[in-house]
Amino acid sequence: MSLSEQAILDRARQVRALVLDVDGVLTDGRLLYLPQGPDQEAKSFHCHDGLGLRLAREAGWQVALLTGRRSSVVERRARELDIPDVLSGAFPKLPVFEAWCRRRGMDADQVAYMGDDLVDVPILRRVGLGAAVADAHQEARRAAIWVSSRPGGAGAVRELVEYLLHAQGRWDELVAPLLA
Repeated sequence: MSLSEQAILDRARQVRALVLDVDGVLTDGRLLYLPQGPDQEAKSFHCHDGLGLRLAREAGWQVALLTGRRSSVVERRARELDIPDVLSGAFPKLPVFEAWCRRRGMDADQVAYMGDDLVDVPILRRVGLGAAVADAHQEARRAAIWVSSRPGGAGAVRELVEYLLHAQGRWDELVAPLLA
């Protein structure tokens, strides 16, 4: 989708919630299965994204993770970041996303969603600000109105959060305590 920078900024100012795909967005998309058992897997998360998500929560936004897979590693990371909603096993994702919006009393126009693959396209088209990581599938990048310069798992979420906070004029206020 092609919008002017001003139109994207206008949408960014309306964001009150951030919903993220996990594999390929918060991680680089690779799955590492460990030999200890059938339920053992490892994921690599970027610390910059973690701080970005804490800033999003400090801004008062609703934050949720929406993934087609089930993973205790994702649930653990969400607990560490005080993210209350982990929507796992969501396939297709759009009905789960819409149900979450209803439960949270959130209009989809107030949501920024970041995805990376074909299954994310319906949500990218539905939300106020659809975002894709730099290495997303071309259809996801085409459906998004904002694309990060960083790939998934390498700070793309933090880049989006910073963009949104700057657009809303909240960056300085939220970062000041970290710099004191």
